Amino acid sequence: MLSTTPRTTLNRGRQRARTDRDDLYAVLDAGLICHLGVVVGGSPMVVPTGYGRIGDTLYIHGSTGAASLRAGRSGGEVCVTVTHLDGIVLARSVFHHSVNYRSAMIYGVPRIVDDPEEHLAGLRAITEQLAPGQWAATRPPTRKELAATAVLALSLEEASVKVRQGPPVDDEEDYALPVWAGVLPLRTTWGDPEPDPAMTADVEVPPHIASRTITIR
Repeated sequence: MLSTTPRTTLNRGRQRARTDRDDLYAVLDAGLICHLGVVVGGSPMVVPTGYGRIGDTLYIHGSTGAASLRAGRSGGEVCVTVTHLDGIVLARSVFHHSVNYRSAMIYGVPRIVDDPEEHLAGLRAITEQLAPGQWAATRPPTRKELAATAVLALSLEEASVKVRQGPPVDDEEDYALPVWAGVLPLRTTWGDPEPDPAMTADVEVPPHIASRTITIR
């Protein structure tokens, strides 16, 4: 089960809460970008970035000089969110318009990953989240590159999941109105791979990339 702290217990739209940890994994595993919320110099900052998951740990990476990661590694709390927009919900009244979505919110104090093996595993998880199979197909990072890349690990202990699905919910008296109502589904698809013009050899698109062009998230 997911945590039930004051920050992860929904006060509004409680019927949309998901309490199973597998629901959290599903939202995170289907995403590509998270938003990292930190406080830098007394001001809030929200940074979109890649991430990866290994078990109950979320990994985020960036330059060792990035202000957001320096704030995250200084012992302060952060908030990470992942959201999928699945459709626009059009009601008979403006008030009841909504969106169908899946979202996760994680709170915690991240730790800087110092262990070399975990550091490499975290980077691999982030790479594989964006492009499964890519880690094995490319040159591994050098010591210099690893030294320039910070990895933060955030426990998934304190997290919440919220999901809205289905048609609009109007006031009973509005159902008779001659207004079109329903859902405009939204799906994200991959386009055809675009080769780098700087490639010096005729290299075929690898299967792990080509197969994603027909995948719908």
